[in-house]
Amino acid sequence: MKFDQPAGQNPIDQLKVVGKPTDRIDGKYKTTGTAPYAYERHDVVPNQAYGYVLGSSIAKGRIRAIDTAAAKAAPGVMGVVTTLEHPRLERGMMNAAYLFGGDEIQHYHQAVAVVVAETFEQARAAAFLVTVDYAPEAGKFDLAAEAKGAPPVPGDSSEGSGGDGEERVGDFEGAFAQAPVTLDERYTTADESHAMMEPHATIAAWDGDKVTLWTSNQMIGWGHGSLAKILGVPKENVRLDSPFVGGGFGGKLFVRADAVLAALAAKAFQRPVKVALTRPLIANNTTHRPATIQRVRIGATKDGTITAIAHESTSGNLPDGDPETAVSQTKLLYAGANRLTAMKLAHLDLPEGNAMRAPGEAPGLMVLEVAMDEMAEKLGIDPVEFRIRNDTQVDPQDPKRPFSHRDLVGCLKLGAETFGWSKRNARPGQVRDGQWLVGVGMAAAFRNNMVLKSGARVRLDGAGTVTVETDMTDIGTGSYTIIAQTAAEMMGVTLDKVAVRLGDSAFPVSSGSGGQFGGNSSTAGVYAACVKLREAVAQRLGINSDDAVFADGQVRAGNRAVPLGEAGSRGELTAEDTIEFGDLSKKQQQSTFGAHFVEVGVDADTAEIRVRRMLAVCAAGRILNPKSARSQVIGGMTMGTGSALMEELAVDTKRGFFANHDLAGYEVPVHADIPHQQVIFLDEVDPMSSPMKAKGVGELGICGVGAAVANAVYNATGIRVRDYPLTLDKFLDRMPEAA
Repeated sequence: MKFDQPAGQNPIDQLKVVGKPTDRIDGKYKTTGTAPYAYERHDVVPNQAYGYVLGSSIAKGRIRAIDTAAAKAAPGVMGVVTTLEHPRLERGMMNAAYLFGGDEIQHYHQAVAVVVAETFEQARAAAFLVTVDYAPEAGKFDLAAEAKGAPPVPGDSSEGSGGDGEERVGDFEGAFAQAPVTLDERYTTADESHAMMEPHATIAAWDGDKVTLWTSNQMIGWGHGSLAKILGVPKENVRLDSPFVGGGFGGKLFVRADAVLAALAAKAFQRPVKVALTRPLIANNTTHRPATIQRVRIGATKDGTITAIAHESTSGNLPDGDPETAVSQTKLLYAGANRLTAMKLAHLDLPEGNAMRAPGEAPGLMVLEVAMDEMAEKLGIDPVEFRIRNDTQVDPQDPKRPFSHRDLVGCLKLGAETFGWSKRNARPGQVRDGQWLVGVGMAAAFRNNMVLKSGARVRLDGAGTVTVETDMTDIGTGSYTIIAQTAAEMMGVTLDKVAVRLGDSAFPVSSGSGGQFGGNSSTAGVYAACVKLREAVAQRLGINSDDAVFADGQVRAGNRAVPLGEAGSRGELTAEDTIEFGDLSKKQQQSTFGAHFVEVGVDADTAEIRVRRMLAVCAAGRILNPKSARSQVIGGMTMGTGSALMEELAVDTKRGFFANHDLAGYEVPVHADIPHQQVIFLDEVDPMSSPMKAKGVGELGICGVGAAVANAVYNATGIRVRDYPLTLDKFLDRMPEAA
C-alpha cells in the first residue's frame, strides 16, 4: 500500500478498540515470569553450552598473542574462540566499531575471545585464565581536550534528526550583534549508558549451513541482514527470533558482539551456545549516548521576539562514527529570522557512541530549554510566555513548508494551567518547605515524527480468529497490544479473537522498534494487510468489498450479515502487505510537541535534590493506547530525570574506559525517586502521518524534561549549573547564605 495522500475516513476512525486505554495483552506473561527472553529460551534447542566474552583490557593498540592453554584445560571447558583466529569480520548495519576478528583494538572491552563451557560459572572462571599480550598505543579519550580542533561534520541519527555540519539562514552574526538583549552560554552533557534491564543476550544453533539466533534485538530486519553480512552467509540461511525484548533504548538497534560470538562459537563446537554480555561489557563493549559540549546564543528584542539563534554542539566518536545530533530541534522549535546550527565531531578512542532514546533531541533540549529560561529571565518575561511568543507554524528554515499539525502553544497553556504555574515565584530561592528549598521549572518538548516502511501478514481461520505476523518487536512498549487493537478494529472483532506473533525474521519485515517510529509504522503495516484481508473475505463471501461492514464478529452488507469465521471455514485466508510512505513529510514538517512542568525540593544543608511532581502534556497525533502511551511517557520522564540528576559514565581519560560500568556505580532513577507523575494527551489526529493518523510518542517524554528539572532547581536555589548531571557537589559551596 502506498501512503502518498493524506488519510481520509477509514475503519480506524471508528475507535471501538483503537484509542481505548487497554491492558497489555502480554502483561500476564511479564508478571508471571513466563515471557521468554533470549537467554531463557531453554526449550528451543537442547544441550546448550555457555559462552563468556572476554573484553580487551586496553583501549587502543594491537594484540601480539593470546594464550588459551590454561583456559582450555579448565574443568568443563569445550574450547576458546579468539579474535586472532579470524580475519576482521565485516561490520553490520550502522556499527561504528568492528565486533570481532583481527589484532587491532579500537576501544576498551572490544571482544577478544569467547570461552565456551558446560556451565556459565565454568566459562567465567576459565575466561580469567586467558592471557593476552597487548601492544598498547596512545589514544584520545578526553572530549574537552579534543574539542578545540574538532571540525564541523554532517550527521544522521537514523531516527529523524541530523543535518549538515553547519547550516545557516540569514545573517546570524549581524543580527546577534544588533540584538538589544543577548545570551551566550556554554553547557555540557555527560556520556550515558542504556542500562536496560535485560542484557544483550543470544542463543545460537546451527543446522547444517543454517543458523538460528534467539536474541534480544529491536530491529529484526536490520539484524537479519547484518548478521548474514558479518558471518559471510546467505541471508536466507540466517533466522532471528526475538519475541520479547527487556528494554533496549537504542542499544539493541544494531547487532552486537553477543550475537556474533554465539554464532561463531556454536559453529566452532557444533553445539548450541548462549552468550550474555555482563554489565561492564554493556557499558564499554556496546554503545552509549556520547557526551556533548554545547554553545547556545540567542538575540532578542526587548519584547521577547527572537531575532537570532545559534546552537553548536561538539561530541566525540570513533573515526567511522557520527556526531550526536544535538542541534536538530533548534532548527524547528522556535521562530527567528537569523539562524546558525553546527555539529562538530572529535575523534575519540572511547567505546562507540550511537543511538540512545531520542538521540539528538534529548541532550539538545537539555541545553536549549535551559538557555530559553535564562533568556526569559534576562528579558523579564515569563518562560511560558516567552516560548509562546516565539512559536511558529512553519519550518523556520523553509517558511513555505508548514507543519502538518503543531500545537505546542496548546501544550504550554494547558500544562501551565494544570500545574498551577501562575503560583510560581519568579524570584529564585524564595520558597521553603521546612529544610527544603522548593522550585518549579518547565521546558518545551519536541521530537520529529518519522515513519518507515513496514509489513505484516494476517490470517483468518474458520473460528473467526485473526492472526497477525510481523517481525516488529516489543521492547516493553506495548507493540503486541496496539497491533492487536489495529487488527481487531479493522476486522470488526474483539481483542480475544486476535493473536499476535512478533519478532521472527521469517515474518514480513516491519519498521522495527526505535525512534518512536515503531508504533505508528508497524500498525500502519497491519492496517495495510487488513485492507487486503477484508477484500479477500468479501470476495469469498460474495460481497462487494466497498459495501462490506466488519463489526461485532460479522461481515454485513445491506440486509445480509455473515459471521466472519465463515469466510475462513473453507480454508484459511491469508493476506500480506507493506505500507510504503511517499513524500508527504517533505511537503509538510511532521513533528510531535509537548510541555514539561516539574517541582523539586533541594535540601538547604546538603543540596540533595528531590523531584516532587512532574507533568507532561503531549501533542502526538492519535494516541493508539492511552494506557501504554502514558507508560512510555512517564518512562521517558524518569529517564530524563536520571540524565539531569545522576546519570554519567565516568571516563578514565588515561586508560580510555568508563570506570563506573555497572549498576552499583552507574545510578539510574527508580519509582521511589518520583512520587507523582501526570500525563495529558491532547485530542488530535494527523492525517499526513499515516492511515492511523498517529505519531510517535515513546521518546517525547524524555525530550526537554531534563531542562525542566534543571530550571526547577535554579528556581529553588538561584544557582545555575550548566554541566549535567546536577550533582550536589556542584551546589554545596554555592548554596544560599540563608540556608
